[in-house]
Amino acid sequence: MTDAAHKLRFREKAGYSLGDASANFVFQTLLIFQSYFYTDVFGISASAAAWLFLLVRFSDAITDPIMGIIADRTETRWGKFRPWILWSAIPFCLMFWLAFTTPDWGDTAKLFYAYITYIVLMMMYTVNNVPYSALNGVMTADVDERTSLSQFRFFAAMAAALLVQGLVRPLADKFGQGDNQLGWSITMGIFAAVALVFFVITFFTTKERVRPPKEQKNSIAADFNDAFTNRPWLTLFFATLMIFTMLSFRGGSYSYFFDYYLSQPALADFARGLGLGAPEGPLNIGQQILNAFGLLIRDDNSNAVSVGFGFFNMAGSFITILGVLMSKKLSEWFGKRRVFTVSLAATAVAGILPFFLPAEQVTLHFLVGMLWSLCYGPSIPLLWSMIGDAADYSEWRNHRRSTAFVFAGVVFALKAGLGIGGFLGGQVLAAYGYAAGVAQTETSLLGIRLSATAYPALALGLAAVIMLFYPITKDMSHRMQAELIARRQREASAAT
Repeated sequence: MTDAAHKLRFREKAGYSLGDASANFVFQTLLIFQSYFYTDVFGISASAAAWLFLLVRFSDAITDPIMGIIADRTETRWGKFRPWILWSAIPFCLMFWLAFTTPDWGDTAKLFYAYITYIVLMMMYTVNNVPYSALNGVMTADVDERTSLSQFRFFAAMAAALLVQGLVRPLADKFGQGDNQLGWSITMGIFAAVALVFFVITFFTTKERVRPPKEQKNSIAADFNDAFTNRPWLTLFFATLMIFTMLSFRGGSYSYFFDYYLSQPALADFARGLGLGAPEGPLNIGQQILNAFGLLIRDDNSNAVSVGFGFFNMAGSFITILGVLMSKKLSEWFGKRRVFTVSLAATAVAGILPFFLPAEQVTLHFLVGMLWSLCYGPSIPLLWSMIGDAADYSEWRNHRRSTAFVFAGVVFALKAGLGIGGFLGGQVLAAYGYAAGVAQTETSLLGIRLSATAYPALALGLAAVIMLFYPITKDMSHRMQAELIARRQREASAAT
């Protein structure tokens, strides 16, 4: 067994996973709360927020491939990709905090501030996340071990998601004490500080092993040609675009779904039924922890939405983690392509079901939400493992490997999906007459319900159809692995 194909130790997998935990403090906040933050905290219109999300994506069309090209050509004693995780850590975390801090300025100046901070945050996301994602493809050449590494990565990512989705609004309420803008700034500052520590740990605990072929020439034109003639990469690019359009559309709409559609008294009753009500007697340890994060319903039900939404997201993230843990075994049994495609199709079906549930049936909404999380979970690590397989496919067929460029393209599709989903979500809400902080009309409520359910499910269904064209089967992936390892061994023997 070559060094490039060896089994990774727990310490290295765990260290690598903390990098995505850090990124998910940012990503999950953008995914779930960005639209709500800009309209109901920062104070701009839904339409202005929608255009912000879309226009910033144009910069990603330039920065993502450029970062992939730069990372593939970086040469340091620490490798190609690891140094960028360290170099970008402080500016990335600083911009995360600034993007969710509201200046006391006029409307025009605030909108300008939102554009600048969001654009720079996305640039720092690119500088950090493209090399981090590419690192997955060079720590080992073993395709099953790569799936295991992705499984570790997304276990940590979903753990971070559990904290972000469950605690952001309760923490912001608690720290703000009525000042939402202050509460959000403090909460994001705490998350940014934790993310910074995790990035440093990732740098010191990982190692790069898979190298490009020695005879490879660094041609940018060849990088583009290899990518756009790489059928697995093209399939994953368009599937990722649809997946993250769905996630942004759905995630950005669910805060509104809880705020304006679900019954607040029913939410409060549901939460109390789970033991989240403020008790009359002395608090036990579990209730003290929940109360510290604001996850207890007050007697007047005034925080029912924040608590209900926080618990819904935390429970969903926990179920998603179970799905993530199932992914490696399922892919070993049935193959990555089949598990990934079925997971997307099942999630699309589960995603549309809440549209048909009454506002008072909170328990059913909760159960369907958990079904959605369970169906989606197995797909999460498989996507990134398959991107590494797409890089292998290019090396196998063309004798060239541009790992970061391959990952950069899919990261661009991810961020483009976030922008398109955010844009469509904001535009749909505006088209149906949504206005922040007021009672909604029947028409605006319909827009909120469709944005949280049917429209995202359509995008995910398209992703499942696209994956039918993905060519790498289970047998093909292992054949590529064996041939590439043999080829690298011959090259190493010839070099000595």
